[in-house]
Amino acid sequence: MPISDYHIGVISPEQFVAEHTFAYIINGEMHLYDGSSNYVFKSGECGLARKNRLIRFKKEKVNGELEKVFVFFDETFLKAFQEKHQPRVLKFQSDETILRLPENKLLPNFIKSLLPYYDHGKITPPFADVKREELLIILLQNQPELAGLFFDFAVPQKINLEEFMNRNYKFNVSIDRFAYLTGRSISAFKRDFKTIFNETPNRWLVKKRLQEAYFLIGTKDQKASEIYLDLGFEALSHFSFAFKKLFGLTPTQLSEQQKTSIKTSL
Repeated sequence: MPISDYHIGVISPEQFVAEHTFAYIINGEMHLYDGSSNYVFKSGECGLARKNRLIRFKKEKVNGELEKVFVFFDETFLKAFQEKHQPRVLKFQSDETILRLPENKLLPNFIKSLLPYYDHGKITPPFADVKREELLIILLQNQPELAGLFFDFAVPQKINLEEFMNRNYKFNVSIDRFAYLTGRSISAFKRDFKTIFNETPNRWLVKKRLQEAYFLIGTKDQKASEIYLDLGFEALSHFSFAFKKLFGLTPTQLSEQQKTSIKTSL
């Protein structure tokens, strides 16, 4: 039963899309969430994730199988491609984080052509750049408007920090990353954050995530083991320790307390 990740480029350890990313699902399913919308990609489907966005994804086997290909288009590669091919670039209209790509008769054969080159899930140079160039040509021929996405090298502009943080606090990314995505230096981010929330970013994030956890455990009967990753914690032990420190009881004790309260009321 194949359970494989094939990729060209470097996968970010954070829930952050550092480079425009092409994903093709060979077998299985991929579920993605960008802070406001959910997406599901099934076998034979593909899409693009925009760079400088936050995404949480979950992979699921179908009939015991899970195979997918990721291709990352870094800025150095894209600038070299643009200089070589001189594509026509117009402003890309959609602001969606995840772009579902339409059916393209060339893509299935392209994906098959990649597999012989992989060694332990990676393609080594110089084949990696050759295959990336081939893929980008296929995508642009099918959708020329994607040039406005790929060849926009602008950095994030300054945006509403309060709105952004309240929408994205669950994502497991660094403070430096949050600062960059809101169009600020780290010092400006911390200064503006203190003005808006009257708290440091780290303390606010932990408290905000734990308050959401308290709600989910106390009113939705969810388990700590089911939610800690989705709330931006990397380890269940750290989540449980921080939870008890803030609320004076463990997630398990809160759950039992709520169940006892319900039985008593009945």
